[in-house]
Amino acid sequence: MSGKDYQICCFLFLSLSLSLSLCVRNRAIADYLRSNGYEEAYSTFKKEAELDMNEELDKKYAGLLEKKWTSVIRLQKKVMELESKLNEAKEEITLGGPVAQKRDPKEWIPRPPERYALSGHRSPVTRVIFHPVFSVMVTSSEDATIKVWDYEAGDFERTLKGHTDSVQDISFDQTGKLLASCSADMTIKLWDFQGFECIRTMHGHDHNVSSVAIMPNGDHIVSASRDKTIKMWEVATGYCVKTFTGHREWVRMVRPNQDGSLIASCSNDQTVRVWVATSKECKAELREHEHVVECIAWAPDTAHPTILEATSSESKKNGKSGPFLLSGSRDKTIKMWDISTGMCLMTLVGHDNWVCVTCSILPLGGS
Repeated sequence: MSGKDYQICCFLFLSLSLSLSLCVRNRAIADYLRSNGYEEAYSTFKKEAELDMNEELDKKYAGLLEKKWTSVIRLQKKVMELESKLNEAKEEITLGGPVAQKRDPKEWIPRPPERYALSGHRSPVTRVIFHPVFSVMVTSSEDATIKVWDYEAGDFERTLKGHTDSVQDISFDQTGKLLASCSADMTIKLWDFQGFECIRTMHGHDHNVSSVAIMPNGDHIVSASRDKTIKMWEVATGYCVKTFTGHREWVRMVRPNQDGSLIASCSNDQTVRVWVATSKECKAELREHEHVVECIAWAPDTAHPTILEATSSESKKNGKSGPFLLSGSRDKTIKMWDISTGMCLMTLVGHDNWVCVTCSILPLGGS
């Protein structure tokens, strides 16, 4: 056997080591050596592999090594194609739109036909969220129900019932085992998402509960209400452990930051407030919107360098860096805030009406 053939054989052995059992792999290699006339190598290999020297190889091993090698080549090509698509997707995210087609920004908006149209709610849908682990999404509605869907198959799975009025918001914990919901019936409910049962109902707000979020540590829930307050609840007991006051009107949304140290809220009073979770201190009050502030979203830590690079933030001058927050308002604008300075870094204009659905920032920095 030539050195080149030996190297090929070794490479085949390594490439196929995960796809064939030891017994099958050895017989496949032995068949390859024999069928290609490498009698000496064939005899040596059978001895080293402890195969029966007098055993005739079954016909099912004939050409098996070549077949598996062809499969490896095909899979390697597929991997390369997928890596190329992944790199292109990362570049699109970083630049904020498709790079290959150089399309007009207006064309980035999804157009019909949609992949699936999921119907079942009897009233407007108030929120859509994705499960953090499984290919499942959950919707809430003014029909007082929560529905679970398989978004890969486009199938309806089940309905969660318990609220008696419009379900305003829903939130998963980081494991996806718990789901929190809040409603115009003035309650917050905690659901076991494995058994799909309501395990706790929390009472304490005096008006419509408009927003809910499970804290990153999974031990607490925060809620916002038309009663102008934000409340923090203990998951284990359902007790209210803190009430944050300061907003002068309906609190529309509440969201904790990535590590749970800060809580942001927005209100009909046209302000965004940032609170220290442990002390209830109002760290910042952001005032530049000219109408009701409907939604907020924290920038993930991985987006901070991109944000600093794209803005002339005071953070660059004084050495501080974020955190950063987005807010959407009925004044038709989206604003980005540097919480370390309380400054508005940029105002995004373009909507023709209210910005009332949660804005978000992609992990790599694209909005």
